Amino acid sequence: MERLRQDDPARIGDFVTLARLDADGSRGVPERRYLARSADGGRTVLVCLPPAGGDPARWAAEAQQAARLTQPGFWPVVECGGTSAFPWYASPYRPALPLPAVLAAHGGPLPEPLVRMLGGTLAEALASAHVLGIVHGGVCPAGVLLTACGPFLGCFGAMRATAVAGASATPATWLDTGCLAPELAAGAPVDRAGDVYALGAVLAYAATGHTVPERQEIPAGLRDIVTACRSRDADRRPEPARVLAELLPGAAYGALAGSTEPVSLPGRVVAALSRQSAEVLAAALPTQER
Repeated sequence: MERLRQDDPARIGDFVTLARLDADGSRGVPERRYLARSADGGRTVLVCLPPAGGDPARWAAEAQQAARLTQPGFWPVVECGGTSAFPWYASPYRPALPLPAVLAAHGGPLPEPLVRMLGGTLAEALASAHVLGIVHGGVCPAGVLLTACGPFLGCFGAMRATAVAGASATPATWLDTGCLAPELAAGAPVDRAGDVYALGAVLAYAATGHTVPERQEIPAGLRDIVTACRSRDADRRPEPARVLAELLPGAAYGALAGSTEPVSLPGRVVAALSRQSAEVLAAALPTQER
């Protein structure tokens, strides 16, 4: 687990913070995320706050919307609280690593079969949302949380909450990740095509370890579909269902996102998930306020 800093909150609502989910100095993280436990010790959660310098009201509105969603593959939001100046939301804890931490644990880019599973599952989640007119608007490497049962999309609406109004106002979060589609940088609203562009950026990062790799850096088997997702022309980007079909030919639609069955992960990633789980279980609540 990542140590708390002196400026981190000791309490968020009814929860006592135990550690930060994201490593110190992590870039491209659109929320402040903490592993926390209820004061009575009965509940362990992942609790999230808006980013420093962000608009708390816009962020809280997206969190409320996320709490109403039941889409498979979306990280669940079960409780929202706080004030207009200090909103938060909480999700039940399960061992999970943000995608940058997955690459760090693995020691570099992920193997192609894992990238295909990751991308196919995320594409299926987006497809199930897009058919209902729901745009995620927060797809980025840090927003992908990998569990023993596969990836989930967190940070719902994070891009909308930053109120992108043009390149000069684009938050560093999205520039750092390469997930901001050109039309969004020019001020267009976040839409389904923007989700697909961001998905392509996530896959490119998972396969290369770079946020904006050159085409030739992407493994040959993934190059065409990743390049199509990252097309500068929004109309030329594939629908998520096609991304799923390209990455996992023959996969049964509806069998991936939100699965409760374990998936095959590299040993060092499994070890990192297990280590986090053990440290959270062993963490004691502070005996006094920090």
